[in-house]
Amino acid sequence: MNLSTDVSHLKGVGEKTAALFKKLNINTYEDLFSYYPTDYIKYNPPVSFSELKAGNVCTVRGLAANVQGPVKAGRYSIITVVLKDGLNTLEAVFFNQPFIKKVIKVGGYYILRGRIVQKGAKLIMQSPKLFKEDEYAELVKYPQAKYSLTAGLSSKTISKALKAAFIDAQWGEECFPEKYLKESGIPSRKDALRLIHFPECDEDIVTARRRLSFEEFFYFIMLLRKNKAISVSTPNNFKMIETAETKRFLESLPFKPTAGQKKAWKEILDDMCGERCMNRLIQGDVGSGKTLIALLSLLLAASNGYQGALMAPTEVLAMQHFKTVKEYISKYNLCFEPVLLTGSMKAAEKKEALSKIESGEANLIIGTHALIQDRVLYKNLAIVVTDEQHRFGVRQRQALAYKGKEPHILVMSATPIPRTLAIILYGDLQLSAIHELPAGRCAIKNAVVGTSYRPSAYKFFKDQIAEGHQVYVICPKALSDEEDDGELENVVDYAEKLRAALPGVNIEHLNGKMKPQDKTDIMQRFSKGETDILVSTTVIEVGINVPNATVMMIENAERFGLSQLHQLRGRVGRGSAQSYCIFISSKEDDKIMERLNVLKSTNDGFKIASEDLRLRGPGDFFGVRQSGEFAFKIADIYSDSDLLESAGNLVDEILKDDPSLSKEDNRLIKEQVDYFFAHSELFSSI
Repeated sequence: MNLSTDVSHLKGVGEKTAALFKKLNINTYEDLFSYYPTDYIKYNPPVSFSELKAGNVCTVRGLAANVQGPVKAGRYSIITVVLKDGLNTLEAVFFNQPFIKKVIKVGGYYILRGRIVQKGAKLIMQSPKLFKEDEYAELVKYPQAKYSLTAGLSSKTISKALKAAFIDAQWGEECFPEKYLKESGIPSRKDALRLIHFPECDEDIVTARRRLSFEEFFYFIMLLRKNKAISVSTPNNFKMIETAETKRFLESLPFKPTAGQKKAWKEILDDMCGERCMNRLIQGDVGSGKTLIALLSLLLAASNGYQGALMAPTEVLAMQHFKTVKEYISKYNLCFEPVLLTGSMKAAEKKEALSKIESGEANLIIGTHALIQDRVLYKNLAIVVTDEQHRFGVRQRQALAYKGKEPHILVMSATPIPRTLAIILYGDLQLSAIHELPAGRCAIKNAVVGTSYRPSAYKFFKDQIAEGHQVYVICPKALSDEEDDGELENVVDYAEKLRAALPGVNIEHLNGKMKPQDKTDIMQRFSKGETDILVSTTVIEVGINVPNATVMMIENAERFGLSQLHQLRGRVGRGSAQSYCIFISSKEDDKIMERLNVLKSTNDGFKIASEDLRLRGPGDFFGVRQSGEFAFKIADIYSDSDLLESAGNLVDEILKDDPSLSKEDNRLIKEQVDYFFAHSELFSSI
């Protein structure tokens, strides 16, 4: 079978399993091979009870001395198994697992794996998994891949399907020159895929990731280079002149723009008044004032008689931009006639907005990806501004640009990427960087602590709420799952835990798997101050601005890249009150604490990005979530920075010799570039 064959042809994949695969966008063999593990479980030999430490996930082998329960406690039915290891004892606590009473018999030896927690003066194992002796002996041999799942599907099922696919698949030719593979020491694609899914050791995973990360960077950069070749030759169809409107707005502001803001505005002004179409990125830290520069650009277009569009990644952020613009219009008498366009608007509201856009009555259109729908017709769209650029695929940005006659493009990003990497990653854009923060900002106070700090944190939450403020709590997981070993906190269970600890406090939870309207409603209630604590995944990294929120606590902080933690921290410190960020690590070894303490020592995103680059080596991706700035499946711009540069060099070498990729030697690369463009989240719709 070739790689485009449907997964339903695989032995052992029936109609039900194929339907579950499709929920994960796994339709073909290629999709299955490219569905990379999110993490690996490394099963270690059982340890003695005397070696156990709170916070660690451990495996033990012990004699069942007693089986107690079940005991009802709220929505839980609890069974407690008392294990003996020589003179030491350990309690293993099972929740809602009545079968344990039948499976574990007093006097038998059992292998259990679970999280160790402190309960008073003793340690207990919480929600452990039970293993057979021979089963566990096999698991210890190799790292076991874990995958992002949907209900009814397990990592074991995915691994079984992958094994069948490797036997059944017919592999084509290798895309990259054999000479390059030898010089760089990276394996063939087939070997890399086998190693990423079925490694025998950590080194296998490192080797596989290097090949697959390089490949992802290579095709991404290739498309950017081709896109830049088009954009640099585009004439300015909307040549503008600096107007009194923009000068008056700047002079009316109650503060002086920073040096970085002034420089960025001059570069944009030169572009929009020059001979070539603008295609520019404003890169600035959270709170550096990028939005002000974007509004100046849109005001320049409006005062020259043109339309401008501002596209945000979430409805809440689009509505916040719309509210800000309305306030500026009222305060500074700006010449904007704005409309809002989002997917959740009522039909009558959409119809009115569409009419104003088509007639030109609206000269500033603010919205989500609804702005690029077919029925949205612009009269004279001269500039497109995209907020939080990494949240949109390149194709989405282009789709909005195509709504006009080659309008100016301005994208904004709060991602603090070192300049050397930014030049490669934003290869189709000119770069403006804003490094300073506006004067008067109150620096966020940071704490890096272990799990024992939680009770103190909860008391601090209560004090802040009593003063009228709000709190974010970030967890790495949306829900618990059948393969969960209790190591990672999830928003659903954590919200319940907080409700028990803080009675009378209004707590809601949020995750990316919810329906869009439900997410919007929850974020709106938090924005209005109706919710005291919002327990969320990283879905709030962008798209919510609540100046009243003064505290953020991030659980399992060691599981995130430093730059993403900094992005998350940027949700607080947006008002006049002192704000705080608490990073809780479930693992307190020296290397992890060194990484996290970088966040304690500085609030400068660019310094943090550089430290992330220094501290994260090729093997540090184990358990550390991808930094989130780009939708790469497996590549990481920090730990794989050398591959990013190497991929850029190879792209330049190939395009210098064959700009159109028309030579036979590059036929497979051209086919893969086209495939990557069609299937990568970096280019397709979100």
